[in-house]
Amino acid sequence: MMRKLFWNIRYLFGTPPWDTGITPPEVVEVVEGGEVPPGRALDIGCGTGTNAIYLAQHGFDVVGVDVAWLAIRRAKRKARRAGVRVAFYTGDVLKLGTPAGPPVRGPFDFALDIGALHSLERSERAAYAAMLRRVLRVGGRYMLYAWGPREMAGRLFGLTPAETQALLGEDFHLRWMRSGEEGG
Repeated sequence: MMRKLFWNIRYLFGTPPWDTGITPPEVVEVVEGGEVPPGRALDIGCGTGTNAIYLAQHGFDVVGVDVAWLAIRRAKRKARRAGVRVAFYTGDVLKLGTPAGPPVRGPFDFALDIGALHSLERSERAAYAAMLRRVLRVGGRYMLYAWGPREMAGRLFGLTPAETQALLGEDFHLRWMRSGEEGG
């Protein structure tokens, strides 16, 4: 409940700093370069839908899920204006693929996470990995954007590449990793 409240408050007072309205160049690279061909795509923690809309514009059948209903409301409006169909749902991404979660069913060919995993409590990460195994098809692609460990507001966020690999285990194989700097 607190998580829902926190994220909705962030959207209530304008556009949060992470919602840039720009699809990251790495996503553009794998989509337009053909590494991730069109298919069913899941945008985990989709926010206001920028990346889900981009994927729909490039031939994907897209589902976007976010815990913040205010973000989903904006995402639906943006998709209508862009003239694309995206199925947006409000709900807990940890419960995707279960009867208690949003009505989202896999399998998906591509899952994109720009900032959801790194914002979860450490105790929730195993449930996240289980969700990926439920909804992503064998051989599917998963693209993760995550902060490295950092403290914010007295809480530790982020995870290391080794923590990510340990979490996902042998079910997922690292294709490439890039490190960068982001202000904030």
